[in-house]
Amino acid sequence: MSGLKIFGVAPTRTMRTLWMANELALDYELVPVSPRDGGTTSPEYLAVNPNASVPAIQDGDTTLWESLAINLYLAKKHGGDLAPRDDGEHGLALQWSFWVMGNVEGRAMTLLRNRVFLPEDQRDGAAAATASAAEAELAAPLAVLGAALADRDYLLGDRFTVADLNVAAVMSWLKMTKVDLSAYGHVADWLGRCLGRKAYVAARAA
Repeated sequence: MSGLKIFGVAPTRTMRTLWMANELALDYELVPVSPRDGGTTSPEYLAVNPNASVPAIQDGDTTLWESLAINLYLAKKHGGDLAPRDDGEHGLALQWSFWVMGNVEGRAMTLLRNRVFLPEDQRDGAAAATASAAEAELAAPLAVLGAALADRDYLLGDRFTVADLNVAAVMSWLKMTKVDLSAYGHVADWLGRCLGRKAYVAARAA
């Protein structure tokens, strides 16, 4: 064993870290912790992550939480094609990770709450209006992402990196909520390439 422990369950943001671990072919132990059964508020887990959220990791003497930060850490530690190759790529990986958190994740979560988590008989009226507003607000960030991908297959150029993984992991929520990406062809094609990777499929099934 590598000593890496990943705390969480796949149908949460933990999927992002599982995806990265699978891409890197890491040997890890998945410690099931779910917010649905109170696992994130147990004293034992709060000692790992005082935010009562998943995922978190323990890697030797290092304990981390926040999924995208964990992925940046794992990419830097283990290297390979997923990791930034120089300071410029490192900056871009940080930029896109912060960007997707600030511009996409909150709106995507609103869509999940109102189109997936809410019982179907409650998805009209205010819920439908809230979801429609969130989807409309995604137009600007989707245009930014599309422009960045207009002349390249991936965010840092011709290879899949932690920048793509972090952004695509958040963007996968848009696919779950059936957001129409047909007007953003570069984004749709890129997301298909990312979510078609074997490591992503394996992470979802964990």
